[in-house]
Amino acid sequence: MIIQNLSNTNFEDIIECFLEAFSNYFVPMPTDDQNYYRNRWKAANVNFELSYGMFDKNQLVGFILHAVDVRNNTKIAYNTGTGVIPNYRGKGITKLLYKYALENLQKYNIEKSTLEVITENTRALKTYENIGFKVCKTFYCYKGSLNLTTKTEYQLSEKPLNEIDWKKLPNQEFYSWDNQKETIINGNYQCFSVMSNYEEIGYFIINSELNYLAQFDTYEPQKTENWYGLFSMIQQISSNIKTNNVDNRLIEKIKFLKEIGFQNTVNQYEMELNLR
Repeated sequence: MIIQNLSNTNFEDIIECFLEAFSNYFVPMPTDDQNYYRNRWKAANVNFELSYGMFDKNQLVGFILHAVDVRNNTKIAYNTGTGVIPNYRGKGITKLLYKYALENLQKYNIEKSTLEVITENTRALKTYENIGFKVCKTFYCYKGSLNLTTKTEYQLSEKPLNEIDWKKLPNQEFYSWDNQKETIINGNYQCFSVMSNYEEIGYFIINSELNYLAQFDTYEPQKTENWYGLFSMIQQISSNIKTNNVDNRLIEKIKFLKEIGFQNTVNQYEMELNLR
C-alpha cells in the first residue's frame, strides 16, 4: 500500500470511499448526494493537494481530507473527514496517514492541524491523542422543531453577507470551522438581523435549503425574551432546525435550546496540534 495526495484522484472515487468509511458511523451521513459534499468541501476550502489517501493498488481505502485556510491569523489545516473502509481497519492506517500528512503540512508552512471527533468515539480519540492532538473545545449538536409565539412584535431584516461587520458579531471565537465567517461566505447562507421596536437584538445565519443554522446569537444573552424573539424569527425562515457545534461555554445559548425542547443529538471535541 502507498500514500499519495488526492489531487489526481477522481472526486467520485473519494466520495465512494468516504461513504463506505462512514457507512456504520455513530451518526448517519446526511446524504449520499455528491453535490452536497462538493459544495460543502468547496465552502470549507478543502485542498486536495494537502489531503492524503492510502491506496491498495488503485483502490482508495483510507483518507484524510484537509481544508486549508488562514483563520485568526494562523495558517491551519482542518481535518474535514478521516476514514478507513471496514475491510482495512485495524492496520494502523490513520496513524500512517497522519505521519505522512504532518510532515508534508509543515513543508507548506501550516502552523496548526485541527480536527473534530465525536466524544463517544473513544478509539479515534485515543488515536489522535497518541499522535499528539489535544482537546481544546467541546461542542454540542442539536435539532428541533419551532412553534413559538411571543407577545412582543419583532422585525426581520436580511443583511447581505458582504455587508456584515463581523467584528461586531458576538462570540465569533467560539464557532467551529464550518460555522466560521470564511466558510459561510463561500457557502449558500443568508444573514438576518432581528429587531424589537427597530432596535437590533440579535442575528442568525442560515442555509434554508438544508435547514441548517450556522450562527445565531443575541446581544443581551441574559434576557430570555430576546432568545424567544430571535427564534420566533428563525421559524419564519425554517421551522425545522439543525445546528452543530455549539460551544459548551455558551451557557445561556445552551440553556435556551434545552428550554424550547431541542434534542442534543451528539457531542464533539475539537482537537489541535501545533506544528511550529
